[in-house]
Amino acid sequence: MFKIGQKVSFLYEKGDGVILSLEKNRAQVTDDSGFDRWFPLNELVFIHSEKYADDEITISKEDLEPETTFRVIQERTGVKKPRTVWEIDLHIEEILESTQGLSNTEILLKQMAEFRATFKKAKNQSVHKLVVIHGVGEGVLKNEIRTYLAQQDQIEVYDADFLEYGKGATAIEFHPNW
Repeated sequence: MFKIGQKVSFLYEKGDGVILSLEKNRAQVTDDSGFDRWFPLNELVFIHSEKYADDEITISKEDLEPETTFRVIQERTGVKKPRTVWEIDLHIEEILESTQGLSNTEILLKQMAEFRATFKKAKNQSVHKLVVIHGVGEGVLKNEIRTYLAQQDQIEVYDADFLEYGKGATAIEFHPNW
């Protein structure tokens, strides 16, 4: 699954690196500080891309749960009509019943597939705002989400309300007239 030259992120610490060599169940990685270190393969997460394209990751429908799980809430503003806000929790236990037998990379792929499906659906249905709960952790999922969003047009991205979500959520506002 891993290859020499592949960019990876670390599961239990911040940062990323590039695989220099592979040996049994571990990899030698040059981290972002320039140090060569050995990591068990199950502590590495493949970084899919610095730039996302919709055809980069293919996941069959069988890999996903039957329905995208998001919550619709109304946000009161100073205007007459409340804004439609969707909220999705990408914690893996909210998406799948079990993660048994899945690698960290497979879990991340499922979370990203769920996010991308919800993002596209929200954009197509003219939702005003999408709040993505990704959690804090090591920031791998948040970075993947932000990388994907950086390639999108007509949106505004920022950290969601700290009082409501803590540090582990990203808010996306859709601006189709930009």
